[in-house]
Amino acid sequence: MKNLLLGIDIGTSACKATVMDLDGRVKAQAMSSYPVYYPAPGYVEQNPEEWWEGACNAIREILATGKVNSDDIAGIGLDGQSWSAIPIDRKGNVLHNTPIWMDTRASDICRKVTERVGFDRIFSTSGNSFEPSYTTPKILWFKENKPDLYKNTYKFLQSNSYIAFRLTGAITQDISQSYGLHMFNMEKGVYDDRLCDELGVDRDKLPDIYPCHQVIGEVTRKAAEMTGLKAGIPVVAGGLDAACGTLGAGVYEVGQTQEQGGQAGGMSICVDRALSHPKLILSFHVVPGLWLLQGGTVGGGGAVKWFSEQLCAGEATQAELEGTSIFKIMDDEAAAISPGSGGLIFLPYMAGERSPLWDKNAKGVFFGLGYDKTRAHMIRAVMEGCAYALYHNMQTAEESGVKSDILNAMGGSANSRLWTQIKADVTATPIQVPASDTATTLGAAILAGIGTGTYKSFEEAVERTIQITRFHEPDMKAHDIYMKYYEIYIELYEKLKDSMQKISEIQNI
Repeated sequence: MKNLLLGIDIGTSACKATVMDLDGRVKAQAMSSYPVYYPAPGYVEQNPEEWWEGACNAIREILATGKVNSDDIAGIGLDGQSWSAIPIDRKGNVLHNTPIWMDTRASDICRKVTERVGFDRIFSTSGNSFEPSYTTPKILWFKENKPDLYKNTYKFLQSNSYIAFRLTGAITQDISQSYGLHMFNMEKGVYDDRLCDELGVDRDKLPDIYPCHQVIGEVTRKAAEMTGLKAGIPVVAGGLDAACGTLGAGVYEVGQTQEQGGQAGGMSICVDRALSHPKLILSFHVVPGLWLLQGGTVGGGGAVKWFSEQLCAGEATQAELEGTSIFKIMDDEAAAISPGSGGLIFLPYMAGERSPLWDKNAKGVFFGLGYDKTRAHMIRAVMEGCAYALYHNMQTAEESGVKSDILNAMGGSANSRLWTQIKADVTATPIQVPASDTATTLGAAILAGIGTGTYKSFEEAVERTIQITRFHEPDMKAHDIYMKYYEIYIELYEKLKDSMQKISEIQNI
């Protein structure tokens, strides 16, 4: 009996692959990292072929453990980072590195297109603002700056659809990732050909749209040779990493909310209609008939990782000697500091900021440093700054009448009891943590289980695979303290944004 499912996640820092049984228990998992390239200011790229190499390496590592027999895998689910623009030719060759979600090179194009087509025209169809992070402006950047490449492009793919292509040979566009394309009608779930023409994108360069759980092909012999998988395993279209993570965190009904704590931060609120906000992000859920009103921030686990790499050499040595995690040591240090970090505030805009600011020039800032501040103050301030960014998005969502009563946490930061409690205190919202810290690959695996008929419904899959292990009730006294600093957090950006832009202009000279 085929009683295993494989989930593959194409993240920003690494490919993660997880094989689970039908009850969501991890049988084996592996990770293979790859680089991010910064060829010029505002340019942030990755090589999709290195994603595929990472997927092959991770899968082979899993199979090498001897804990998983490829014959037992019933299906493969995929998820990936958002807003790729991978140009492939008719033979499937990648013609250029893809700009990723942090890339802002198309800022001028966004301004020109918005002036020409009109904000209301674009937003009323797509439910999303025309920002450089999205896929559409990146396609237009290729058209304007590399016309020969654009001409030779057969299709533009997303991260998970590229891996699906390498596994099966099928060229697809799943419905949850389609929000990156502004000619996609967010209410109807189809392309708007007229808006496609108005924006200047050739409709035939966009793949056909598929439900996330639909089987789009099987593992080919060539892919089997490269991965070690058995040829013929069904592969589903997959979806957006945040949406798969939302499902893997147990959010599949209206009103539920996922709190994301991976490389980036944010939240995804499950709604039953295309409820948009110009400062937020709207996508289809991977669960049919549902949408996700999202807030996506740059500040997340990546900010803590940056701090650990640059300013925690002592903790790194200590962790190695004690056989523990550097992040556990950082947690312990930060826990000794009171809420508010003694007046030290961190703006977590380490690569500009996405929602709700949408400012490519936003910069990371420590405000309130003094001789009395220690590294522990700074660690806690980073955690609190990311929590403020989450709260900023939640407050923005309330402007559309959507309020989160409870958050389901996912991502690596959910392993930190301190950081999770900080988020509960800042947002004044209870947070529950599912048992698995592999929510994203679990969500992808569930899609495979649905698509292959292994599960009868999403309800069965969630009830069978997801259990809540921790619950964090907000401390309202801490919340009151945080709100005083949150007010300053908001003021700091408003007062500094012009200076942030000037620094960006100087860097670009």
